[in-house]
Amino acid sequence: MPGPYVVPVQGDAELPKEVDVVVIGGGIIGTSTSLELAERGMRVALCEKGGIGHEQSSRNWGWVRISRRDPREVPLMAEALRIWADLDRRTGRDTGYKRAGIVFTCADDRAYAEHERWNKNLEGYQLESRMLSAKDFREKYPGSDMKLAGALYTAADGRAEPQKAAPAIAEAARDKGAHILTECAVRGLQLSGGRVSGVVTERGEIACKSVVLAGGAWSSLFLGNNGLDLPQLKVMNSVMRTKPLEGGPEEAIWSSGFAIRKRQDGGYTIANGFQNIVDIVPASFRYATKFLPALMHEWRSLSFRFGGRFYDEYRIPRRWELDEPSPFEYHRVLDPIPSKAMAESALVKLKKAFPVFERAEITQRWAGLIDVTPDAVPVIDALDAIPGFHVATGFSGHGFGIGPAAGRLMADIVTGREPVVDRKAFRFGRFSDGSKIELISGF
Repeated sequence: MPGPYVVPVQGDAELPKEVDVVVIGGGIIGTSTSLELAERGMRVALCEKGGIGHEQSSRNWGWVRISRRDPREVPLMAEALRIWADLDRRTGRDTGYKRAGIVFTCADDRAYAEHERWNKNLEGYQLESRMLSAKDFREKYPGSDMKLAGALYTAADGRAEPQKAAPAIAEAARDKGAHILTECAVRGLQLSGGRVSGVVTERGEIACKSVVLAGGAWSSLFLGNNGLDLPQLKVMNSVMRTKPLEGGPEEAIWSSGFAIRKRQDGGYTIANGFQNIVDIVPASFRYATKFLPALMHEWRSLSFRFGGRFYDEYRIPRRWELDEPSPFEYHRVLDPIPSKAMAESALVKLKKAFPVFERAEITQRWAGLIDVTPDAVPVIDALDAIPGFHVATGFSGHGFGIGPAAGRLMADIVTGREPVVDRKAFRFGRFSDGSKIELISGF
């Protein structure tokens, strides 16, 4: 896998015959859900078609942020910050988490006012977040040449290592009795009387009463084979990392031209803070109407292209039988080729803003495919159409930081507990029940 090195997780050799819950997908959402359920005494099997954390969960920026979140996600992200603070102790492993703060720069007075208005969403949460004036910013970062109106600085935000987190959580779930099954694609659901009674994997059947689909960018395809429609597309972001570099910012910083995060090894993760690539694929046409408001809102930050990915996805069957190999067995890992031009553009702007990065040595580049919904808010819900079937997907680039809390909410839903936050904003039916689809935040 040309992508980043991920802490390896050895999958179990034996397939359990029966569990209480099967979780599909070994990213940050699936592993967090599995740990929560296992800690509650549930028998859990986590099935991952490839390796734990090998797709977007290891390819993201590593930000753990509540700042600039869609307001509908703020309560869940506040819970996530509490969970992250204790996650190393809880898992008994290193996730690289550190409460180091995140800064969103404001290029002009209009942006400053917008960030200032957004910060009111944190009132009542007792989280340290404040506006920095241009003078404050210069004093905080004397080595920066950025000309700004100011910035939003949230000291309560943090960072973690994407290549460590999902594996650490998966191993902790196994410590609590969960079965961790890698190279084990789930082909589909088994139903009895219209409700979930098990799953069929490429290695055999597992009986269960509940299934959680945390399949990231693959979720829409899986749901479609079960007669359920989820509007979901992919956006590609390219990332690079540097060797250790002294003298750079401790906090993660976002600007329209670049985004950086100090890594645990002293190097930096660097990405374009604004631009992403959208491949035109068959699903682009199926979901064009649903995504039109998002396109109108975000078109400046999206670079559309038509190429080989259209034909790659055209050839993927949308229907298959459970006694034949599924598409997930032929496509173990989404590993797109990064955009060198987009990454280089970010690096040029970063060097201009922080001259210390003139000394930066790039050691690796990769890209990831972000699963997005029309309103850029995830689905975390039980599906009424198939009792016992649940979905947690569509995190739209926000999944890494919010993942541990999303797993807690999903576990609450599966076990019938009082949900940790109001789940209304995350309901599956909002894309088909006539609800107005609102894209509130572009970050």
